Amino acid sequence: MSQRKKLQVISSELGTTGVAEAVRAAVAEMKPDPEVRAVAKRRQFSAAYKLAVLEEADRASEPGAVGALLRREGLYSSHLAVWRRERDAGALEALGRRRGRKAKMSAEQKRIAVLGARNARLGHELAQAHTIIDVHCCPKQPSSEGCPPELTRVSDGS
Repeated sequence: MSQRKKLQVISSELGTTGVAEAVRAAVAEMKPDPEVRAVAKRRQFSAAYKLAVLEEADRASEPGAVGALLRREGLYSSHLAVWRRERDAGALEALGRRRGRKAKMSAEQKRIAVLGARNARLGHELAQAHTIIDVHCCPKQPSSEGCPPELTRVSDGS
């Protein structure tokens, strides 16, 4: 006999006393909720698992072996296609990488990025300065008499 049946038998034997009401309340609480409230959760596969499944799928030589593997693991053929594409593109280490916000840069990496940007900006400004000097100071020839020698650029022939 199930627990629920036992509780109902006990409650009918006890009558309408306070204990019987408590038992009836317990029986009512034991009824399962008919509404399903399961929330679907996105599956996440580790890089090691992906590689193991790919290796097993690549080793499968018999007809239907890959299908059996997919059914056993609960996967779709599209999983294999995407994982193979990532593997062939050299993204083996990226197979297990999580999505989302990138890791924060260390202080040294930030400094390198700032100095690289500054170097690029100064190089651009230097190129602009050379262009301005060439146009204003020496309009016709880079070696004209109007230009001081320190402002004249030596042409490399190109």
